[in-house]
Amino acid sequence: MVRTFIREKKIFCGDHYREVDIFGYTTAQKNAAARGKRSKKVQESEPKQKNLNDKNARRYFVQLGNLNFGDDPEALHVTATYSAKHLPRTVEAAEKEVSNYLRRVAYARKKEGLPPLKYILVTAYTTARNSGKPTRIHHHIVMNGGLDRDVVEELWRKRKRKGQKKGDRIGYCNADRLQADENGIAALCTYLVKQAGGKKRWSSSHNLKKPTSRANDGKYNRRQIEKWAKERPGRAFWEKKYPGWTLTDDDYGVQYEYNEQTGWSIYLKLRKKE
Repeated sequence: MVRTFIREKKIFCGDHYREVDIFGYTTAQKNAAARGKRSKKVQESEPKQKNLNDKNARRYFVQLGNLNFGDDPEALHVTATYSAKHLPRTVEAAEKEVSNYLRRVAYARKKEGLPPLKYILVTAYTTARNSGKPTRIHHHIVMNGGLDRDVVEELWRKRKRKGQKKGDRIGYCNADRLQADENGIAALCTYLVKQAGGKKRWSSSHNLKKPTSRANDGKYNRRQIEKWAKERPGRAFWEKKYPGWTLTDDDYGVQYEYNEQTGWSIYLKLRKKE
């Protein structure tokens, strides 16, 4: 008989946002810890699939974004597109183009004495049915604030040629203040994932803080989890379980999932109570 334990895993994403996973796992699963032990904080590992079509990548994207940009009132969401003249033939060529752009942004920040550039980059595109080639390639970038938005938009240009004062515009570029809400940047991530069709590859700067987590295997038992999954308690219940924190909202903030092998799991998204 397979023995199942209940693990509580807290994922720390800054001072105002965290997630809690309450789930069953078996002694045969990898990295199973001794029951009743509370682990040290560990860094969450990045998902192997670096695209937002993958569930784990989407979740990590939200965690990483909330940790690094959710509390930055000047953080920007930049959308960069290509004109027909400058449309890249491949996704790799587009990623090279946007990498050059980010280097220009980083240099402009350095000239103004601002902290180094931090960013999360999403390259989105669709694939043509007849040729299989990528079409409608564009980029979404979440970056730290400080640099004037007009400067950020103006840098979306080709390198200037001889006789030019400025390089050609690559396409449309718009920089808006990042509109974080009680769910942090989850709304932005959902927007990126739900764009009609298409694929989304993402990357980030190396200087981002990484989410950390801590596991506790003795706090809950299977009977409790089954009871809560059946009764679906409300916000007040979870506020008592996690003092000082509340659900981000009544629908998005708590999710229940059932697995035939390990039973019920509960996933919480919490924000700091003001």
